[in-house]
Amino acid sequence: MILQIYGYGEAVLRKIGEEITPEYPNLKETIANMYDTMYHACGVGLAAPQVGLAIRLFIVDTTPFADSDEVSKEEAEQLKDFRRTFINATIVKEEGEIWGFNEGCLSIPDVREDVFRHEKITIEYFDENFEKKTEVFDGLIARVIQHEYDHIEGVLFTDHLSALRKKMIGKKLQNIMEGKARPDYKMKFANLKIK
Repeated sequence: MILQIYGYGEAVLRKIGEEITPEYPNLKETIANMYDTMYHACGVGLAAPQVGLAIRLFIVDTTPFADSDEVSKEEAEQLKDFRRTFINATIVKEEGEIWGFNEGCLSIPDVREDVFRHEKITIEYFDENFEKKTEVFDGLIARVIQHEYDHIEGVLFTDHLSALRKKMIGKKLQNIMEGKARPDYKMKFANLKIK
């Protein structure tokens, strides 16, 4: 089922997500709905706060990046079919070069900005079967994970921008809150009941 994506200004996007247990109500269905929603909106990641749930859950599928001319053949192979569910995740280490990449967000449609992040992370998490994992990721996979991880910490990619850049996109952010954005997917706007 395709869910509404909560837009910039919605309070849930600023909440730190709560850890969940395997008994979380309708967990499998929630995860399946999040994948349906992400694919419908042509995203590469989606966090539970973006669908109104203040829990530590996010999903990633970097397959669309595999077709990009900007990635090497080797990285394209890593990106292809990389699909993961992260529950109760904790990034335990960020390392390597800090590099910029033009990021966007389904909760902030029509806004893209260069964001600088570490190239490599170590993350501990539970998968959809609640099996504990510790993995190391780098490149675009690490970046997408960091972006989604920020969501469960109540952080948006715009928080990484300079004061000047934030000021320059202020009108666009205000328009999103007022429901003036028109993405090709269902959204819930902060200053409107339903779109």
